[in-house]
Formats: sequence, structure tokens, C-alpha cells
Amino acid sequence: MDKPVLNSLLLGSTDPERLKKWYVDGFHAEVNGYGNLDLGGFVMVIEKRDDVAAATVEPGRVVLNFAVEDIEAAAAHLRTLAVDWLVEPEDRGVGWFATLVDPDGNYVQLIQMKPEYYANL
Repeated sequence: MDKPVLNSLLLGSTDPERLKKWYVDGFHAEVNGYGNLDLGGFVMVIEKRDDVAAATVEPGRVVLNFAVEDIEAAAAHLRTLAVDWLVEPEDRGVGWFATLVDPDGNYVQLIQMKPEYYANL
């Protein structure tokens, strides 16, 4: 068997159109021909589900990480959308991190790693 490649994520939602709009507006996701979100080659599928609550019960179970080149610029853009911040951008040694909450209560993290992090890979 070939090595599987993770290429998409499905988010179940009671209000998928609201959630899609949030990711399009906040992260410049492009909607593909199937109505899914293309986030730089990684596909996010958001669909209506009857087996999920309106807000996630355990938001820390899965954290959606977005690598950004300029965390302050990304955060400034998100602030124009009045997002809910769990943690504003902060320096954690190897990089800058920030955590916000999407409309369904999922944790979303911005990450800007420092050059020295990549030098040590």
C-alpha cells in the first residue's frame, strides 16, 4: 500500500453556509466547483450534519492550524471581522501563535514560525 496523504478535512455543522462564509472571509478560502473550500491546496469540506451540536463540546480536541507569513497582518484582518480570540498573537519562543474561535466553537490557530525553527529541521 502506498503512503496515504492527508488532503482534506470535513467539518460538520448545523449551519454550514455561515461557517463557509466565515472561512472564506477570514482566510481567503476559494470555493471550488464542489462547494468545498480550497485553503492553499488543502481542502476543507463543510457540510450540514444532524449528528452534531450547534457548538462543539470539546473545542480543543481538533485545532485547525494556519501557517501565516505575517501573524500581525493576519490578526489585523481577522479583527475587522470581529472574531473571538482565545489567545492574541504571542511569542512562544519558536514562533508566534494566536488562537481564535470559529462560529461553531472550533479552535483555529495562526502560526508564524521563526527562521531558526526551520534551520533546525
